[in-house]
Amino acid sequence: PLSTVPKSALRGPQGPLSIVFDRPATYFEEALVIGNGAMGAIIYGGTDVDRISLNEITLWTGAPDREAYTPGAHKNLDKVRELLFAEDYRAADSEVQKIQGHFTESYQPMGQLLITHHRSDNATSDYSRQLHLSTATALTAYTATSGTRYTTEYIASAPDSVIIVRITAVGSETINATLQMTSQLPTTITAEGSAITADGYAAYHAWPSYYPLRDQKERHLYDPTRGTHFRTIIDAQTVGSEGSVRPNADGTLDIIGAREALITISGVTSFNGPDRDPATEGRQYKTLAGSRITSARAKTWSDLHTRHIEDFQHYFNRVSLDLGDTDSAILALPTDKQLMLYTDEQQHNPDLEELYFQFGRYLLIASSRTEGVPANLQGLWNESINPPWSCNYTVNINLQENYWAAETANLSEMHQSLLTFIEQLPRTGEVSAREYYGVEEGWCMGHNTDIWAMTCPVGLLTGDPSWANWNMGGAWIATHIMEHYDFTLDGDYLRQAWRTLRGAALFCLGWMIEHEGELLTAPSTSPEAKYVTKEGYTGATLYGATADLAIIRECLLRCREAIDILGTADAEDKALAERIDNALPRLRDYQIGSRGQLLEWYHDWDDQDWEHRHQSHLYGLYPGHHLTRQATPELCAAAAKSLEIKGENTTGWSTGWRINLQARLGDSQRAYDIYRRLLRYVTPDRYRGPDARRGGGTYPNLLDAHGPFQIDGNFGGCAGVIEMLMQSDRENIYLLPATPKAWAKGSVKGICARGGYTLSIDWQDNRPTRVSITARHTGKTTLHHGGKKKVVSLKAGQTKTIRW
Repeated sequence: PLSTVPKSALRGPQGPLSIVFDRPATYFEEALVIGNGAMGAIIYGGTDVDRISLNEITLWTGAPDREAYTPGAHKNLDKVRELLFAEDYRAADSEVQKIQGHFTESYQPMGQLLITHHRSDNATSDYSRQLHLSTATALTAYTATSGTRYTTEYIASAPDSVIIVRITAVGSETINATLQMTSQLPTTITAEGSAITADGYAAYHAWPSYYPLRDQKERHLYDPTRGTHFRTIIDAQTVGSEGSVRPNADGTLDIIGAREALITISGVTSFNGPDRDPATEGRQYKTLAGSRITSARAKTWSDLHTRHIEDFQHYFNRVSLDLGDTDSAILALPTDKQLMLYTDEQQHNPDLEELYFQFGRYLLIASSRTEGVPANLQGLWNESINPPWSCNYTVNINLQENYWAAETANLSEMHQSLLTFIEQLPRTGEVSAREYYGVEEGWCMGHNTDIWAMTCPVGLLTGDPSWANWNMGGAWIATHIMEHYDFTLDGDYLRQAWRTLRGAALFCLGWMIEHEGELLTAPSTSPEAKYVTKEGYTGATLYGATADLAIIRECLLRCREAIDILGTADAEDKALAERIDNALPRLRDYQIGSRGQLLEWYHDWDDQDWEHRHQSHLYGLYPGHHLTRQATPELCAAAAKSLEIKGENTTGWSTGWRINLQARLGDSQRAYDIYRRLLRYVTPDRYRGPDARRGGGTYPNLLDAHGPFQIDGNFGGCAGVIEMLMQSDRENIYLLPATPKAWAKGSVKGICARGGYTLSIDWQDNRPTRVSITARHTGKTTLHHGGKKKVVSLKAGQTKTIRW
């Protein structure tokens, strides 16, 4: 089927960066996704009915989180600690459930646009469906029996804040179609003039799909005077002298006899920040939706498309990657067939590996451009009213993993959605610290959060402590403040965000207790994992879990760095520095277990599942920085043993994490093997054929299979590629530290290193041959490879090229 598609149509300026299918999508996991950071569309590309699912990243259930669900829950801590130090872990698991609050709210789908085509017959040929990453443009094309070629192009424009669908017909037939808007939410839909208008609202509260309904009869509670409201406008216009648009009494629109038609979609909600009631203090969403349509209608397709491409390529074109050449016969296949052969026959396909990497960058640009609203578990693409895990922000790894590639992949602007969200967390986090943990200074966050910046431990007093009672989310996510600084050296930003980082460190200091001369946490857990005691009890709650102490150590170290960088003379900050200096040597240190592994638990217990997807106790290696091959070789060897025990069979996001961990260990072959494991072909979730494939990996449309779909694996894999090619701290850059033999020759251009540097690297036989480095600020760094060092001094804006 691709023989009808010109090769030039499959290639962007950086190579064959297109996802291509030879048939319409049946399942979400085969559909193509576009987004402008606020609105998203899921494109099925049907020839009879073209289904386009619509999302808006701020359309959530709920309202501001303003009070503790279980005030005074910290009063149960003494009893929990008493049980733990008496080694009564069963009773501690039960008692700690009293220190739980409510669940998050849920991310909701806005609706669907159905474009039903009316042709002389339904037969088609020469079908192609594509997503061109380099222009962020999706395309569906097919030929009708009459010979008429129908082409539909789809873009999500950030400059114009709309989604635009352009349909053209070349041949004897014209475009005759009916547009219909549907929604699973309470919605009033009307058609007038050339537009469909849908006014609706989300529930003011939702119980998550994983919480069994008890006394509640409904999972979603609706009230037209409460919750987040929205308006969606779907406007149609014909282009040229042929065709017309007609509204119908049933709320649909007809396009009649057109050669070209433009469909413009605007969707806006009343969400106005996490601390404002969206029903009574919301933004003027109806006015905004209308003005965006009016503005877009005044422009031609050429203008809209050009503005969209220029905006998108401003970010996307910063980085290019060449890992080698793929056989042209393989490249001629649809992407899902390539993925299947890559999995089953272990085919050499560096173009597919490049495509997956660049798809991660594409997804981040498409889903992370709204201030204070980061990409969620599914980015911004969700079709379910009861999405998996509420499509929320899970902060024991998943939300953070979404942004691992933001700085290294030269998309620092996309990091801002998360960074501005983090600054909202202390508002509720201080209440959670005080009411649930008895800590009067600082702020914390539990296992989940949502658009309302919820921070309490979840569970509703019945949640399994292995996930519900974890409280290190704030300490972990606050380190992103220093990550952003490391790459930008933006002192103004660090001063602005300092109080947030400071508050996370204060909570850590206030939460730890002394036990046998060491500082540790009690109670603590290792996210979602469980131990087996020598007596055979399988539990979650303990004292001194390695994961807690790794995250605390990193948070305190990063906070201490910030104090030195800012040079603050504030007496409180000087006192904090002294407290950190006193605490760090007293933290319980890492231990090595009887299997040579980095011990996850205080005692040398067995894991309930030695191959568990989480590896939180390895946090200090990645994404943390305090375990390194140079400074802590013995502990890194133990971390490597832990990964060896875990193996490679895990979920998508966990695979993405393991790529980065192996890269930090310098194990190029294992890092590459796990990258290939991430690209393991997985069939759509609802596919029930005898050849169905389940588990972690990659769906036909290259979205990450947890499964179900979670976008974090895409971002973790993207970050992992760069970690294999380059690692850094603010004084050093390590070239090709974990580059596998499969990538013996290649080049990467535009990636970012800590210290404010942008790098391009050419290599041959796994050795750098040419390195180009540009400085954002005046300074010097040391390049490393193979025991060889080169010190490079640069002025701000200066570029130097080094022949290695």
